[in-house]
Amino acid sequence: MRTIINYLFSGAKHPTHLNIVKWMWRITLYGLLFGLLFFVFLCFTDLPSLKELENPRSEEASEVIGDTGETIGVYAKENRIPITYDSLSPYLVQALIATEDKRFYEHAGIDFEALGRVLVKTVLLRDRSSGGASTITQQLAKLLFTVKPGSGLSRVMQKFKEWIIAVRLERKYTKEEILTMYLNKAEFVNNAYGIKAAADTYFSKTPKTLELQEAAMLIGMLQNPAYFNPLRRPELCKKRREIVLSQMVKNGALTETRYNDARVTELAIQFRRSSHIDGIATYFREELRQDLKTILNSKECAKRPDGTPYDLYRDGLKIYTTIDPEIQRLAERAMIKHMSSLQKAFWNEWRGKDPWTYKSSADNNIPGVATRQAALDHSVRATDRYQVLRDLYLGDITRQIEAEVFGKTVFSEDDREIDRMEKENAAPGYLEKLVEQKIIGVPLAALYRKIMNHPAFPELLNQWRRLQAVVTRDFRRPVRMRVFTYEPGRNFEKDTFMSPLDSIKYHRMFLQTGILAVDPNSGYVKAWVGGINSKYFQYDHIRISRQVGSTFKPFVYASAIALNGLSPCYLAYDVPQTIEPGEGNFNLYSRWTPRNFNNEYSGRLINLKEGLRKSKNSVSVNLIKLLRSTDPVRTLVHAMGIDSSTRYPNGQYRVPKSPAICLGAADLSVMEMTGAFSTFANNGLFVRPTTVLRIEDKMGKVIYESEVREEQAIQPAPNYAMVELLRYAANINGIKSDVGGKTGTTNDFVDGWFMGMTPNLVVGTWVGGEDRWIHFRSSTYGQGAKMAKPFFVEFIRQLESAKGINFDFNKRFYRPPGDLKITLDCSQYTQGGLNLTPESTGTGKEDQFGDEIN
Repeated sequence: MRTIINYLFSGAKHPTHLNIVKWMWRITLYGLLFGLLFFVFLCFTDLPSLKELENPRSEEASEVIGDTGETIGVYAKENRIPITYDSLSPYLVQALIATEDKRFYEHAGIDFEALGRVLVKTVLLRDRSSGGASTITQQLAKLLFTVKPGSGLSRVMQKFKEWIIAVRLERKYTKEEILTMYLNKAEFVNNAYGIKAAADTYFSKTPKTLELQEAAMLIGMLQNPAYFNPLRRPELCKKRREIVLSQMVKNGALTETRYNDARVTELAIQFRRSSHIDGIATYFREELRQDLKTILNSKECAKRPDGTPYDLYRDGLKIYTTIDPEIQRLAERAMIKHMSSLQKAFWNEWRGKDPWTYKSSADNNIPGVATRQAALDHSVRATDRYQVLRDLYLGDITRQIEAEVFGKTVFSEDDREIDRMEKENAAPGYLEKLVEQKIIGVPLAALYRKIMNHPAFPELLNQWRRLQAVVTRDFRRPVRMRVFTYEPGRNFEKDTFMSPLDSIKYHRMFLQTGILAVDPNSGYVKAWVGGINSKYFQYDHIRISRQVGSTFKPFVYASAIALNGLSPCYLAYDVPQTIEPGEGNFNLYSRWTPRNFNNEYSGRLINLKEGLRKSKNSVSVNLIKLLRSTDPVRTLVHAMGIDSSTRYPNGQYRVPKSPAICLGAADLSVMEMTGAFSTFANNGLFVRPTTVLRIEDKMGKVIYESEVREEQAIQPAPNYAMVELLRYAANINGIKSDVGGKTGTTNDFVDGWFMGMTPNLVVGTWVGGEDRWIHFRSSTYGQGAKMAKPFFVEFIRQLESAKGINFDFNKRFYRPPGDLKITLDCSQYTQGGLNLTPESTGTGKEDQFGDEIN
C-alpha cells in the first residue's frame, strides 16, 4: 500500500509501478462490471413486475358464505384498514421521518450517505451505535415484496433486492404515498395492523387526531412491536417514546419546550381489542376457523399447484356453509331475550352473596372455597393488567434466571412455578406431594429445585411477594372501565367504576349458553350460538362436555323399547328401585338405590310417557334393570353419533358403563346431543351434523366437498314410539309445529338442558355457568324447564311467524306405514307377563354414583 501511495504522488514511471496501476484499473473496472452484471442478474430473479409494483401484494381474505348466498364473515390475517396521507396526523409523519429516515425527502430510495456511515463506523470501526442505513422505502420494499432471509449470501442477496425494489417504488410513487403505504403495512401487535387499527386499539382515536406523545409512542413501537408492547412493557415503551421525541428535536420538528412537556406525560393507553369478527355467527366462525385448518390439510381437500395446502388467510377461498343467516339472526335474538331475563333472576338469587366464598350444605358436588379461590387467582393472572405489573416486578429477574440456567423461557405467565416454589420454600415436601398426586412430573420438580438453588432465587421470592402486595392493592381499587351488560340501548356495553377483581367476578357470574339448530334430514347446522357475547366471552360451548342429566333418558327408553318391545304405555311402579351387587352385568360392589328428585315417589303405577315427562328416576332404573346391562344403551348412542368407546386420560369411559347413565351421569356436548336427537326426528336415521358444504378457490374451482352419510341407528317402529314419548314429554302449548323434547337438570342446578325437536329442526340448548359454582340455588329457576326450554319455545315461535324463512310448521313427524307392532294408544294397552309387584324393587342404601340427576 505504501508503494502505491508513493508512486501516485512521486510521478515516477517505474515499470513495476505501471503494473500496479494497470491492475488497480483492472480491479476497479472488473468490480464495476461485476456489480453491474450482478444487478442485471437480480433484475431477472423473483423481483416484482411493474404490475405488481402498481398493485402491491396483499393477502386475499376468504369469505364465509351462508346457505342463502349471504357473506356472513371473512378470514383475514390482519385487522387492517388502509388510509390515505391526508388522514395522518403531521406528528406521525414528523416522528417517522426523524426516527427512521431523516433524509427521506432527499434520496431516491437508497441513502448513500447513511450507507457510507454504516460501512465506515460499523464495519471498519466496529461501532454498533451508528444506526442502520435502511430507508423507509427499503423497509416498505421488505414488507411488501421480500421474505425473511436466512443467513450469509441469502441475506446479502435480500439486501440488494430491497435496494432495487426501493428505487423502483420511488419512481412509481410519491413520497407521501410511500409514507402512507408503510404506515398502512406496519404491525403494532395486539391484533393492530396498520396505523388506523393501532390508533383505534391503543387510543380509541383516528390517526388524524393523535397527539404528539401518542404519535411518538406508535412510531417508537415500529423498531420492535412485541418488545415495545405498551400493554406488557409500558416503562420500556415510555423510554422508546422519549428517544423518538429527542430525534424529532434533532430533526427540527420539535422545540425543546414541547419535548420536555411531552416526555413526562403518561402513556394514557385507552386499549380496546379490535376484531374483524363482527356481525352474526361469531362463535361459529371462530370454531369453523379451527375446523378449516384440519380440512385444508386433509387428504380430502385438493392442494395448490405446488402441492402445499391452501392458506385460509391469503388465498381468497370461498367457504360455503350450511348456516342460514336468517335462522341464525332469530336464534341470536331469542337467546338475548331469554338469557337477559334469566340473568335478572340469577342476580336476585345471589344478591348479597359471593359464589367464591359462599358455603352451602346443599352444594354437595361444588368445589371447596380453596379451589374456587385458586380459579379466581388464575383469572386475575390472565389479565393484561396483571401482566403489566408482572413484567415490572418479575421481568428482569425471571429473564436473568432463564438466561443463566436454561437458555430458554421456563416461567409461564400465570406464575404457577413461582407459586409452587414459594410453597416448597415455606413447607419442604410440597413438591413431593404434587409428584405423588401426579400433578407434576419428576423432571418438573427437578427444574423447580434447580431454580431454588440459583443465587437469585431469594430476590425472585422478594419480588414475587412485592408483586402480590401490589396486585392485591390495585385489583381492589375501583377504576373506570367498560363491562358487558344486557341493559337495553347500550349495545351490550356500559362504562362504570369497578375494581378489576370485581370486574372479573362480575363477568364470571354471567350464565352462558350453547345452542345448536340442525336440520335432522340433512344434518346441516342452521344456527350456532356458542355463548352470550363473543367479545366479552370467547369460550364456545357447543363442543365442550357438560353433564347432560335427564336429556340422556330417552336413549335408555329407546333401548328398552327397541330390544324389549315395550310400549310407551308400559307400566312401572314409582317406588325406589335397587340394583343389587351381582345383578345383571352391572358389576356393582354395593347396592345402588338412586332417588327421585326431592326424594318424592307416588307409589303408584305410571307409564313410560308419564315417567319421561316427570323425569322419574325410578322408571329409568326399572328400564336399565330390564336391559340387565348398560351395553345396549352405549351401543345405541354410539350409532347415534356419540362415540361410546372414547375414554378420559384416567381410563374411564366418557359414556360410563355404570347404571348411573340411566339418570344422565355422562358429560357430553351440545353437538353430540343435538346430532343424536336428530335421529329421533329423522325416522331413526342418524346423519352427522355438518357445517361446510364445499370450499372453492378464488377461481371458483371446488377443492373440498362434504359428504352426507345416513345410518339406521334405530328401526322406524320403535323410533316412532320414541317420537310419541318425546311429544308428550315436551308438554309445549301455543306453537303450531309438531314438537317433542326433553329437559335435563344436573345436581345442584349446575346445568340446565332442553333438547327440542320439530320435523324441520332439532335444537339443543344448554345453559350454565362457566364455573360449576355459578349456578342457581333453587329449582325455581335452576331446572332445564326454566333455564333452557323457554329459549326453544321463543325461537320456534319466531320461526313460525317469520317471513321468507325455510321453516314449515305444518310438517309432521314421519310415521312408518302399516302396523308398528307397538301400542301407542294407552286406552287400548294391556300389560301381561310382567312382574309389577313392588316387593322386588327394594329400598337399599342411597346412590352409589350420585342420586338426584334429573
